[in-house]
Amino acid sequence: MLLKNSKNSAVGKNRTSAHHVHQGRLPSTCLDSCNKLKIKSSLKTVALASVQGQTDAPIASVHLANATRVSVNGLPRTAVIGVLGGGQLGRMMALAAGNLGVRIKCLDPTDDAPAAVAATHVKGHFRDASAIKQFVSNQQVDVLTMEIEHVDVDALEAAAEEAGLDVEPTPQTIRVIQDKFAQKQYFKNHGVALGEFREIKCRGCMEATGKSYNYPFMLKSKRLAYDGKGNYVVKSENDIDAAVEALGGYGQGLYAEQWAPYVKELAVMVVRSRDGSVVSYPLVETVHKDNICHVTEAPADVPERVAAAAKKVAEKAIACLDGAGIFGVEMFLLGNDEILLNEVAPRPHNSGHYTMDGCVTSQFENHLRAVMGWPLGDTSLTSGSAIMLNLLGEAEGEEGVRIAHDLMAKAYATPGVKVHWYGKEDGMKKGRKVGHINILGKSREEARAKLELLDPSGLGSLRKTVAAAAAATDLSSSSSSPQVGIIMGSDSDLATMKAAAQVLEEFGVPLELTVVSAHRTPERMMEYARTAPQRGLKVIIAGAGGAAHLPGMVAAMTPLPVIGVPVKPSGAHLDGLDALLSIVQMPKGVPVATVAIGNAANAGLLAVRILATSNTELLQKMLAYQDGMRETVLGKAERLESEGWAKYKV
Repeated sequence: MLLKNSKNSAVGKNRTSAHHVHQGRLPSTCLDSCNKLKIKSSLKTVALASVQGQTDAPIASVHLANATRVSVNGLPRTAVIGVLGGGQLGRMMALAAGNLGVRIKCLDPTDDAPAAVAATHVKGHFRDASAIKQFVSNQQVDVLTMEIEHVDVDALEAAAEEAGLDVEPTPQTIRVIQDKFAQKQYFKNHGVALGEFREIKCRGCMEATGKSYNYPFMLKSKRLAYDGKGNYVVKSENDIDAAVEALGGYGQGLYAEQWAPYVKELAVMVVRSRDGSVVSYPLVETVHKDNICHVTEAPADVPERVAAAAKKVAEKAIACLDGAGIFGVEMFLLGNDEILLNEVAPRPHNSGHYTMDGCVTSQFENHLRAVMGWPLGDTSLTSGSAIMLNLLGEAEGEEGVRIAHDLMAKAYATPGVKVHWYGKEDGMKKGRKVGHINILGKSREEARAKLELLDPSGLGSLRKTVAAAAAATDLSSSSSSPQVGIIMGSDSDLATMKAAAQVLEEFGVPLELTVVSAHRTPERMMEYARTAPQRGLKVIIAGAGGAAHLPGMVAAMTPLPVIGVPVKPSGAHLDGLDALLSIVQMPKGVPVATVAIGNAANAGLLAVRILATSNTELLQKMLAYQDGMRETVLGKAERLESEGWAKYKV
């Protein structure tokens, strides 16, 4: 096992720090005094020899610590919590600490850290080992936690060893999580459900990955990757060099993930106590905009069995880690209802901001409770539905500030809506998180109606995932059930219409193909058209020549989209123009999408695009197909330019 249990780890040895004794001060974790003073954290009791020459002040602090205990094994309320990072997460953590009467001190490199509104701000970088050691010593920190995982873990371990400092979650956990490839390996070894992944060391690895995983696949940096940074979608072999260069080269540490054909992105906050027990918040759906969290909705709009499965995956992942605190667990929901872990953050998370107004205990308060060794708070919802809308910079400078405040003004005027501004006064930047809005409703419908007033695009994104999940459910319920019906007036049309079938098979779309004549078998045609939706069809492709009544007559009797293919029969004198004009000249109210004469392949591609509007997997396949066409044309152009027109052979 890579991580050690906290009670046996170095981090668990909460010894008296030398600077406390040297300054004639006992740690704030003191619980009792007698011939031997016992200094007890939530993890270990350390006996000291009788302290000689102490004044009444330290003894008084011992009694104060004892008086401010709220749990048998937890730290007293007078303990000092040190936080690495002072951004918006540190700010909200500090505000929650203020309500608990707990002191927060943060280490952050900026001049005006957002957390300074409610915490003591010490300027210094959380990746600077000496700054961390000085922070812990000078600020008399009793327990150290973080709002960002990209910290100096060696310094954390040194602080834990040298100063007897308690670090939550443990440095070992942070070391594993901040390297996303190591994180994947760790969870795989502990039996957590994951997609396929592999390390990338050279171009050969990339080419082999493309052949093994197919395109597209995701290339990621092992470290310092968040909010879309450090990720690159590799759509074809031609993207390999650009992808590697964008992420800093092979030497930076890269790995690849097989593309997950998800229909929803889900997340759940899991809080882990010092004794290793875990408690989950409600499952949420997350919707992203330009790879940054845009909207979350709690509870997620999924069946109860899916919610239970997702929570099980999340709790299993966090239970096998070490240390106390809140963890954000991101997951993918596939079309067959399978849940795959995406990644874990060992801190408060954007997907948990709704808890500030939507749950009995916020994620920030529960993180502090866990770190202090206090009883964990109630994680249940206080309303039927809670939606979080991120306030993202839409423009630079004053224009971005104006846009954000226009949205805030709408929010303030809407009942059941709370605005949280992060106080980032160093300038508005496009895509930057500057605040969030929590929307509460007695029902999902009520909360969504309020979201639509504030951000219609956010509601549209949620509705798209609902449609995608529904379509995927239909597909997975009967994977062999045809989604597209191809019909033709005569078997002689098969030479033309088989191109549509070939395209659909290439994209993995189940289909049925048969002969249905509008003139010779009108009853069969009516039955086929009217029962198509009940049989699971989503699109009908109808090919006909001559009078070509089949597409229009079918369209008149079915609510499904119909694509007409003008067929040129053998021996035709009008070269298929009669069929084209017959199909395309439909009266108002009976639409038929018509492709070029004999171009059944385009009919198949159009059918795929119609299905892809509610099927993420098909959408990605279509994007890859388009990229392939583009690369083919560019390749031909390059060859023509290099060989010259005289030598070029078509």
